[in-house]
Amino acid sequence: MSPSDEAIHIGSRRELLVDDALIDRKQDIDLRLNSPTPREVAIVHDAPWEGNTCFYHTVIQDDDHFKMYYRGAHYDEQQRKGTHEVACYAESDDGIIWRKPNLGLVEFQGSRDNNIIWDSTHNFAVFKDTNPACSDDARYKALAGNQKTGLMAYQSSDGIHWSLMQDTPVITHGAFDSQNLAFWDPNRQCYGEYHRDFKMQEGERVRDIMTGTSEDFLNWTPPEWLAYSGVPVEHLYTNQVIPYYRAPHIYMGFPKRFIPTRNMYGHQHNGVSDVVFMTSRDGRQFHRWGEALIRPGLQPERWENRNNFVAHGIMETASGIPGTPKEMTLYSMEGYYRGENCQMRRYTWRLDGCVSAHARLSGGELITRPLIFDGKSLQINFATSAAGSVRIELQQAHRLPIDHFTLADSEEIFGDAIERQVSWNSCRDVSHLAGQPVRLRFVLSDADVFAFRFV
Repeated sequence: MSPSDEAIHIGSRRELLVDDALIDRKQDIDLRLNSPTPREVAIVHDAPWEGNTCFYHTVIQDDDHFKMYYRGAHYDEQQRKGTHEVACYAESDDGIIWRKPNLGLVEFQGSRDNNIIWDSTHNFAVFKDTNPACSDDARYKALAGNQKTGLMAYQSSDGIHWSLMQDTPVITHGAFDSQNLAFWDPNRQCYGEYHRDFKMQEGERVRDIMTGTSEDFLNWTPPEWLAYSGVPVEHLYTNQVIPYYRAPHIYMGFPKRFIPTRNMYGHQHNGVSDVVFMTSRDGRQFHRWGEALIRPGLQPERWENRNNFVAHGIMETASGIPGTPKEMTLYSMEGYYRGENCQMRRYTWRLDGCVSAHARLSGGELITRPLIFDGKSLQINFATSAAGSVRIELQQAHRLPIDHFTLADSEEIFGDAIERQVSWNSCRDVSHLAGQPVRLRFVLSDADVFAFRFV
């Protein structure tokens, strides 16, 4: 039996067409990387304890509100040095309009009227711990540190008041002048961490990503390099790996790609950056796209080398168009190293919209590997033009159409929906096929399919 004939158990989980993992064959179908749409500026770092080098943002969707963590810092261009580094906190009711609460915790220039949560830290990377065994006093955790000492572990009951978990670093192998992040991994039932280091590749010292795991957040396995295939050697400045919240078995990463040999507009800070996209199904072997997910674009300030960084975290926010579904939100840096402050701009996609299986009007088709599902009906996330269409055939594992679920039986689907049930001659019930291997044959015309799910 070839690998393409081995059945994959998907149960009722949502599957995204972000890679070839579920695809047996395709003809005139491209997996298309879809760039998010730039929206409004979400937050401007213009407070005295902030500045033009605020960086390393983390955003958490926490029940009915949102939390943001970031470094408050400023670079004095005349003195050519940074002036301070503090960890800051902001919050939002909708993920769109942000405020900086007066916390009164840390003194800055003689006053506690600020939103600082920790003093003198380079990269405070927070997550909300969803481990069922997590104690209430450690519901929020963080890693932070510097190049010399390694990463320290922190804990908090509310995400605002923090304490060290121990007095010594928990991770010491790496280059820690970057955003080094962690989370509870529901797939492996352990904590996962992703941090930067340097390694020699093709005779060049290159920034790249390492990962480790832990049962208790304090004792970590020796880190291993992430693996990629079919991509060139590139500097990855940050990683932003996270289990995708609508399909947690898929890890998404949004590395900031750094090109140190290029310089725009005669800026003193060499190099330019953009954002790339990568996914994994095991947390270590990643499929990384070569094309940029977010280009610097027409704003000159985004061509500075530390710009276009993406905050860690994918949010779900209301659409600005009435009557349309919620969207996925990312936040990206602009204005870094320029002037007196920098800012984060919000970017949005449709839900599951990072990558789609796309066909032109002339048509194309895609056939999956054998899938074993649980559920009663099939839903798809798709979009067509007014002239386009989607049709779906269910096949046996050996590629013969299943009676009553053939292409001829499939009702033509057109429109645009996050969850549309599929019908064959008005029948939606596929429950009698659950538990046995079936293939899905998608036939598309001027259409995109982003995800599917049996429910």
